[in-house]
Amino acid sequence: MRSISVARPRLGQASLALLWPVLLFLPLSAAADQVADGQSLYREFCVSCHGRDLQASGLAFDLRKFPKNDAQRFRQSVLNGKGQAMPAWNSQLSAEDVQALWAYVLSGG
Repeated sequence: MRSISVARPRLGQASLALLWPVLLFLPLSAAADQVADGQSLYREFCVSCHGRDLQASGLAFDLRKFPKNDAQRFRQSVLNGKGQAMPAWNSQLSAEDVQALWAYVLSGG
């Protein structure tokens, strides 16, 4: 049996120099889009209880103080609710929606 060699294109230094700004921009752009999506979802579903810019003015949790290393707790709270204090949003929000909300919370509003 013969092995077939396939020529693979190589990126030279000049090509990499041209690509690095694009490669750096894409993740930041995607993250910015996710935060913007989260802000929109927050305004639709969360602002009435958690306040403008994450600043709760009453009984709801102040999301500015939510632990930044506890995405799982955030996800569970949003999807399953918190007893009488917060409704479950699992029938209205997708996993991607919750991720966008989390990105918005992490951004600080």
